[in-house]
Amino acid sequence: MKNKTKTVGILTSGGDCPGLNAAIRGIAKAAMQQGTKVVGIQDGFRGLVENRIMNLEDKDVSGILTHGGTFLGSSRDKPHKMKMGGVQMDMTEVAVSNARKNHLDCLICLGGNGTQKNAMRLHEAGLDVITLPKTIDNDVAETDITFGFDSAMAIGTEAIDRLHTTASSHHRAIVCEIMGHKAGWLALGAGIAGGADVILLPEIPYNMNYVVDHLLARRHHNKRFSIIAVAEGAISKEEAKSGKKSDDLEDEIVEGLIQEPTASRVAREIQQAAGIEVRYTSLGHVQRGGSPTATDRLLCTRMGTKAGELMVEGRYNVMVGLKGDTCEAVPLEEVAGKTKRVPLDHRWLKTAVLVDTCLGDKLKF
Repeated sequence: MKNKTKTVGILTSGGDCPGLNAAIRGIAKAAMQQGTKVVGIQDGFRGLVENRIMNLEDKDVSGILTHGGTFLGSSRDKPHKMKMGGVQMDMTEVAVSNARKNHLDCLICLGGNGTQKNAMRLHEAGLDVITLPKTIDNDVAETDITFGFDSAMAIGTEAIDRLHTTASSHHRAIVCEIMGHKAGWLALGAGIAGGADVILLPEIPYNMNYVVDHLLARRHHNKRFSIIAVAEGAISKEEAKSGKKSDDLEDEIVEGLIQEPTASRVAREIQQAAGIEVRYTSLGHVQRGGSPTATDRLLCTRMGTKAGELMVEGRYNVMVGLKGDTCEAVPLEEVAGKTKRVPLDHRWLKTAVLVDTCLGDKLKF
């Protein structure tokens, strides 16, 4: 088959996570083998707008499979809302113009929900794009899993494992905050794997009385410590009724103010209501760092090489999603603007309940 893509550009956007370099390597090596010229775009969409583009050769993507982060750099800038000289401007036309000046037949964007939407906007403006679903939150639609999730879940699980030793030694309750503003996949997965006694998620507004009853019942049965895994977007039933949403926060900083960690608030509520000693910790960006797990390395390589196959075929404006054990091309319009949250009938929730984990409220299965 004749290769329909002569030049491809790669950028990474949004928060960094383990596996980005592995995915870049998979895309670039597959493209180069087909005779496609590969260029890297520095610091996400801002690099495209500022035309900071570099040619990539095989040596540039060799030895990066195990490295965390992204050697291309990343940013959260959006082409249609980008600050230039302190003024917010729509730089979409500039981004498209620079892509054409560099003779890009296709732009490959690695990122989460925001990146999927930004790539869709560039497609609507005339660029051909392919996206890969990257986020530790696992909340991109139309893929069973996003790369970076497994690595972050392993970090969260190890943290909970370590908290068990100090919690049991001092007979305390410890609240561990895990990333996830809009979706609770990470807190749920790490919580189950780490044996957390309570798991609070954005999808299930919690009843503090229900949580406290569970913790006191553990003490009554001579279980003198408890671990509470909390997604950063978790909210109480009262907050849910007042209209607060778990997706009010795009990042840890809103309008220049650093928000109080959710773990701090939950720990205070538990201590006041239960009268027991509570400590808290927030993992924060620790979950984004380090080398990707073997599972993520394999997933990134598979998704990256699948993108390479799609380029050869000239199949653009899709996201590479994992469906079962197959990497498939999903039309971008089915992905952009959608968030995959934990369904209330999900098997992981039922699993948690069956091992006597409190989820903040009663669920029916």
